[in-house]
Amino acid sequence: MSAHNKINYLELPSQDLALTKSFFKAVFGWGFIDYGREYTCFTEAGLNGGFYYSSLQARTESGSVLVVLYSDDLEATQQKIIAANGCITKPTFDFPGGRRFHFSDPNGNEYAVWTE
Repeated sequence: MSAHNKINYLELPSQDLALTKSFFKAVFGWGFIDYGREYTCFTEAGLNGGFYYSSLQARTESGSVLVVLYSDDLEATQQKIIAANGCITKPTFDFPGGRRFHFSDPNGNEYAVWTE
């Protein structure tokens, strides 16, 4: 499939890049490649992207896009998030096609996780 006109890369804010890397590695098994002190690229996430140093937060209440991750085991993923100092911001709910919950990482960025 051609990459032309397709979403290719996401960049997200992070107030603490070391904390961000630790969280996403522990919960989702992502890898990281640092490009200087203020940027890190994430790998093994299904889509390419990175985190840049910023005091801002990505939250839907302020108009941000919602990054939605998939899990084969929603409850296990939720427990990993809590154990890694993430916060469940919207408990698991049903929607047509599956179930999901929302969480924030230790920097306050909002994400969701869903399963069929």
